[in-house]
Amino acid sequence: MNENVIDVLIYIYENYMDSDEAVPQDQIMLEEELIEAGFPKGEVQKAFDWLDELAWRQGYMNTGNVLVNKSIRIFTDREQQRIDLETQGMLLYLEQIGVLDSLSRELVIERAMALETEELAADDVKWIVLLVLLNQPGQESAFALMEELVYNGNPGYLH
Repeated sequence: MNENVIDVLIYIYENYMDSDEAVPQDQIMLEEELIEAGFPKGEVQKAFDWLDELAWRQGYMNTGNVLVNKSIRIFTDREQQRIDLETQGMLLYLEQIGVLDSLSRELVIERAMALETEELAADDVKWIVLLVLLNQPGQESAFALMEELVYNGNPGYLH
């Protein structure tokens, strides 16, 4: 099995966050369940680290220490190597329709760059957007729209 961090994150979301099944309270128990499911221990630990960093950054954003602006995002050379034009366009589109604001867009890009993959597929970035929106207060409709896009590929109710 050649699983990566995004596969572990998707598994956690689909089996715990998006279901009635309770997340094990103990991280060690969750880690054991993920390893039993076939994920390499190293990738499981990287996924936990990724989620911890996401939670920390979201907490920082919610303290009001970050300025919101309506600037145009220019991708660095390194970001352009890992996030293709199609995915960049998707992020711009999501921002234009109100699914992402400039802060959440930056968080998505930062979390995408934190993954150890050479090039990110658009589907991987959609999952990152979904995970970023999951715990953001006031983003319930954006989350629902993104969930529809992830699972069905076509948002059913664009405004």
